[in-house]
Amino acid sequence: MKSDAVDLRGLRRELDRRQAKSLSPFATPNEAAVRRERETFLEEGWRQAFSVDSDRILHSLAYARYIDKTQVFYLVQNDHITHRVLHVQLVSKISRTIGRFLGLNEDLIEAIALGHDIGHTPFGHDGERFLSELCREHGIGDFHHNLQSVQFLDRVERKGRGWNLCLQTLDGILCHDGEVHNEELAPRPLKNFATLSAEMQAKRQDPGVELVPMTLEGCVVRMADTIAYIGRDIEDAIRLGLIRRRELPPDCTRVLGDTNGRIVFTLASDLVQMSHGRPSVRFSPEVSQALKALKEFNLERIYLNPTMKPHTARIRELFRILFRRFLEDLERGREDSVLFQGFLNGMDPRYAAEHRPAEIVRDFIAGMTDRYFLEQCPPEMRPAAVTCAAEKG
Repeated sequence: MKSDAVDLRGLRRELDRRQAKSLSPFATPNEAAVRRERETFLEEGWRQAFSVDSDRILHSLAYARYIDKTQVFYLVQNDHITHRVLHVQLVSKISRTIGRFLGLNEDLIEAIALGHDIGHTPFGHDGERFLSELCREHGIGDFHHNLQSVQFLDRVERKGRGWNLCLQTLDGILCHDGEVHNEELAPRPLKNFATLSAEMQAKRQDPGVELVPMTLEGCVVRMADTIAYIGRDIEDAIRLGLIRRRELPPDCTRVLGDTNGRIVFTLASDLVQMSHGRPSVRFSPEVSQALKALKEFNLERIYLNPTMKPHTARIRELFRILFRRFLEDLERGREDSVLFQGFLNGMDPRYAAEHRPAEIVRDFIAGMTDRYFLEQCPPEMRPAAVTCAAEKG
C-alpha cells in the first residue's frame, strides 16, 4: 500500500531552492547557515535553519524577560511608554519589511532582530553603564549589551548549553549598534566562529572597536534599530512632557517629518530606494544628515535629560550593592542565595568552570528585569515610580 505521507525534508529542499531563486545575489541563502555544533535532526528535518533560530530565541528565557526591561524611561507609571519588548518587535517588523523589498532572507533578519537586545540590563543604557563600571573594576572588561546578547544565547541559555544558533545570527546580534551613525553600511563576509570570539574579546577590551555584520541582513537590522527608536523615543518624550513637538529641529522635520509614523516611513523608504540592487545599505546624504542631527537632538534633550531620571544615583548605588553581595555569596558558597537558587542551580558544570566569579555575577544581574532587580534590593532603598498622565488628543 502506497503511503500518502508527504516528504517534509523534500519540501524544505524545494522551498530552499525556490527562495534561492527569488533572493537577491547579495542575500544569505539558507544553505549558507553554519552552526557551532552539527545537529543531525535539523539537517535531516524540514525546518529552515534561520527560522529555527527565530523560534529558539522566542522560546528563550531571556526573550520572556524583555517584557519588563526598560527601553529609555524607567520607573515611570505609564502604560503607553515603550518597553524593550515593543522596541524589539518594531525592529523585527521594520527590518523584515525593508528586507522583503531588497530581496533578503527574512528569516535571518527576524532572528537577528528578535535577539539583538537580549543582553540589555535592567534600567536600559543607564544600567548598562553602571554594570560596565563594575565589570571594569573587577577586571573582566567593559560590559556591552550586544556582547551580552551573544553570551546569553550561546553560553547561558538552556542551563549553560546555549541554543547553538547559526553563526550569521549571532554575528548580526553582536554587530548591531543603533547608536553608531552610518550613512552606508556594507557587510564584511568570510567570518567564522573564531572571528566571532575574537571580535567579542576585542570589543570588550576596546569599546572603540567597530563591528560590522557579515551579512546584508545584519546590516539591515542595524539600520532598522535606529529607524525603530528615533521617532518612538520622541513620541514618548512628548507624552511625558519632556519636549514639545514644535521644538523638534526644523531642518530635521522638513526632511523626515515630525511624527514617529512619518519618520519611520521616510527613513525606511529612503533606505530601500537607495539600497535596492546594491551590496550595501545606505541612506541618501540629505536623509542621513537629518537623521544624524535628530539623533543629536534626542541625545541632548531626551537621553541626557535628568528630569525623568531622578533616581539615577540611587540605581547606580543599588547595582554596586547587588554586585558586591552576589560576588560574596558566590565566593563563600552561600547556596541559599538567589544567585544559586535562581541562576546556578542545575547549570551545566562547564559554565562555572569557564567563567570567573565576576562574570557569573555579571550574567545574573544583566539578565534581571527591572522588577526582579528591585526585589533583590533592601526595601528601604527601592525608589518609587513616577506617575505620568498619558498624552491627550
